[in-house]
Amino acid sequence: MRRLAPLLAALLWLQASPPAPASTAPRFPRFPRFPNVLLVTVDTLRADRLSCYGYGRRTTPNLDRLLARGVRFDQARTVEPLTNPALASLLTSRYPHEHGATRNGLRMRPGLPSLARALGQRGFSTAAFVGNWTLRDDLSGLGEHFGSYRQIASRKRWLLLKSEATGDDLTRAALGWLRELRRESPDRPFLLWVHYVEPHAPYRTQSALREQLGLGGRRDLAASDRYDTEVAFVDRAVGELLDGVGELLRGEETLVAFAGDHGESLGEHGYWGHGRHLYENNLRVPMGVVWEGKLAPAVVDAQASLLDLAPTLLGLMGYPALREPRGFDWTPVLRGEAPPPHRASYFQAHKGAVQSVEDLSRARRRGLLEVALLIGQRKETLRLRGLERLVVDVGGDPGDERNLAAHGSPASSDLARWRSLVEQGLLSADELPSPTLDRETVEQLRALGYTD
Repeated sequence: MRRLAPLLAALLWLQASPPAPASTAPRFPRFPRFPNVLLVTVDTLRADRLSCYGYGRRTTPNLDRLLARGVRFDQARTVEPLTNPALASLLTSRYPHEHGATRNGLRMRPGLPSLARALGQRGFSTAAFVGNWTLRDDLSGLGEHFGSYRQIASRKRWLLLKSEATGDDLTRAALGWLRELRRESPDRPFLLWVHYVEPHAPYRTQSALREQLGLGGRRDLAASDRYDTEVAFVDRAVGELLDGVGELLRGEETLVAFAGDHGESLGEHGYWGHGRHLYENNLRVPMGVVWEGKLAPAVVDAQASLLDLAPTLLGLMGYPALREPRGFDWTPVLRGEAPPPHRASYFQAHKGAVQSVEDLSRARRRGLLEVALLIGQRKETLRLRGLERLVVDVGGDPGDERNLAAHGSPASSDLARWRSLVEQGLLSADELPSPTLDRETVEQLRALGYTD
């Protein structure tokens, strides 16, 4: 919190009026006191590749400007480095073994409380525009939480036809929905979630952004450089979204939240991709909240999680918290209180996607690969295959290079308890209906790179 304290005194706080009583036929009068909510997430975006997080290349000028106007979380992490589990956790503030969507291709439990559902019940219009193929409603179960849920498929990825979306197409679709909403309901508040798929593999060279990154003279770019061009590409798309929202909502208050769903390993530890391991490059993500005129610009150095976003956004607006959230509501801290001094963060890694139709009934139980916890700067990880234990000082060793655990030493009691909780949750998920995936869908999941 070293940079937050001097700025907290400048916070201006708006007391949101209590939510209107529930009604079977809600009316939508003027809502001048309720802000709109814009949630922007980006797939596979590791924090250390954003210029505002210290990266040397100018990859993210638009995100830099956005996060400079609000509260940026410097030590935010995902709960699982896989898209569907991570985003379901962001929206519900529950761990993957609790909401059930532990792997891509496994739907979350129906009827869970969520940020979108809480705002929808209070008269907000809610919409989602997602670019990742694995977030299709029939694969994820996310659609029930939104009034409008659209997966945009305009781009060929791997060997699939029109499986995912470009950032430009997502921005265009989201702004089109917002334009129509304002035409039909000029005063109705909204939650708009946009999830961009870049810079997910395969990393394409975005040639128009070579010069911005100092790559103009190179012909064949290394994968890490191509990843940077994809980061710059999605930054441009997010900038166009923010500009478009600003033009459509002149004079309206909008609370903006931004996050990556998980990071990416770019060859470190001999590993490319995400999902299977709990290294920092997979866990640490950018995250921020911007409410101009209400939150002073600041940087939070304490541990934060994607689980925190839903409770914090509801807390900032003065709405009741979700039922049994696992995340932390940062509202009191942003009003001047100290952060939790000894917070522990918990993580889990699962196989990327179901790999056979026959294995669906046991897909959750058999998918768990690793569990980990972070207390202070000490991260302890247990790999279930071989019971290999890793202990890392993430402050001095952010690359997870030096294992401080003695060879063959057992997991700590805290980590053993966490493993037990996760495994019990996976067993209880047997009550969920088995997903109905045909062989073609399973092959498409495999083609996206989510292999055992």
